[in-house]
Amino acid sequence: MTSKADIGDEIIFKKGIEGIVEKVNDNSVIVNITENPTKDEYRGNRTVVAHKNYKILNKKK
Repeated sequence: MTSKADIGDEIIFKKGIEGIVEKVNDNSVIVNITENPTKDEYRGNRTVVAHKNYKILNKKK
């Protein structure tokens, strides 16, 4: 099982998109996208990602 991210953690998901976790919900996180190498566009540079669909890059210290 993937460990859940906390607010401020940097995560990577879907084809290399990176972002900072802004809010943690029961089944997902809300992410502010910081790096998007894809052609996908996200309204307001934010999206929701299920806990099972991301990996934590850096934990907030």
